[in-house]
Amino acid sequence: MIKKLLIANRGEIALRVIRACKELGIKTVAVYSEADKYSLHTKFADEAVCVGPAQSKLSYLKVTSIIAAAEITNADAIHPGYGFLSENAQFVQICEDHNITFVGPSANAINRMGNKSVAKETMKAAGVPVVPGSEGILKSLEQGKVLAEEIGYPVMLKAVAGGGGKGMRFVYDKEDFEKAYLTASNEAEVSFSNADLYMEKLVDNARHIEIQVIGDKHGNLIHLNERECSTQRRHQKLIEESPSPIVNADLRRRMGEASVKGAKAVNYVGPGTIEYLVDTDLNFYFMEMNTRIQVEHPVTEEAMSIDLIKEQILVAGGDKLSLKEYAPKYHSIECRINAEDPDHGFRPTPGMITSLHFPGGRGVRIDSHIYQGYSIPQHYDSMIAKLICTADTRGETIQKMKRALGEMVVEGIKTTIPFHLWMMDNPDFIAGNIDTKYLERVNWKDNS
Repeated sequence: MIKKLLIANRGEIALRVIRACKELGIKTVAVYSEADKYSLHTKFADEAVCVGPAQSKLSYLKVTSIIAAAEITNADAIHPGYGFLSENAQFVQICEDHNITFVGPSANAINRMGNKSVAKETMKAAGVPVVPGSEGILKSLEQGKVLAEEIGYPVMLKAVAGGGGKGMRFVYDKEDFEKAYLTASNEAEVSFSNADLYMEKLVDNARHIEIQVIGDKHGNLIHLNERECSTQRRHQKLIEESPSPIVNADLRRRMGEASVKGAKAVNYVGPGTIEYLVDTDLNFYFMEMNTRIQVEHPVTEEAMSIDLIKEQILVAGGDKLSLKEYAPKYHSIECRINAEDPDHGFRPTPGMITSLHFPGGRGVRIDSHIYQGYSIPQHYDSMIAKLICTADTRGETIQKMKRALGEMVVEGIKTTIPFHLWMMDNPDFIAGNIDTKYLERVNWKDNS
């Protein structure tokens, strides 16, 4: 049983974990950088420890400072949230060495699923469908050229240690391959200190569908249905929903069974997400596994009426899974509200929030760490809130989201609220006809 938990993160996810702990009767420790001194997570936790300057590498990513904070506060567990150290296998091992429970999977599971080429081979061996591509890391530019000809253009080059679209390039013909390869490799080296790439066949007009799984330390592992994450810009998700408008009961069963099989192959513990590309014929292909809680976990919680964070903490402490598999009860949509100016290329807009009003009402949820007078730091991700709306049907949920977005007021900075309002009126979105390239083909301002 976990008695005191340190949250090695910031912002809304830190608050989300603190709230779950309070309901479980678990004491909490917040860590914060100098830039986050006035963030709400430092106020709501039982204790708060400054772990360094604003730069992430000197604070939220500094393992020695995080472990020291856990030791001086006698925390017996660490929740990593998402991002930062959440998928760092070395950090997991260090936690184990200090007799601190890591609220997440084992270092071995992270190692096997965190490296995308190894994950692909692991899932392939488990019988999970994978996109045709390289057998592991590309050894050279020339090998890449030959393989691209074999599997056929278009292809996609991806950094093995990548994420967030870094080190990723689409190649539509052989004349562009060399430039794309060198650019992706250099970007991967700068972003991840690892220039290795692998290659996959590019699935055009693909949907991004992910399956939520969760396992315990007793060998139990289940799936909790799918989330649709196809509304993206530059490989960054903007809107997520559950269930997906294209997933029927048979596809949900097949994707769920494949995901459970793949997660069991690495003895997975805790919540994780297995991401797939789904083509126009509803064939699905493994893309990657995120070995942590996802930003968009609330849509699964709301669609199924469960609490994933509580369950994550309980299974990390040794409890058996209490959740069961069943189809979604409701329809839920999440809009990520970012401090960005959609009229000018979605550029970040850090600054002070001079006026704030959150929407309310039945089926409306806000996960956020902002408040009136709060200054958004420029050092971190631009997401400032998640607006989640839930109703009996997708149509009702879209209408509720329109109403909630219309009520939401964030002044002093530019936000993505106007973009989301446009999407809720977009005929293609309403019809469920969205793929991962949709926002590359349309300009939202043309119809705003």
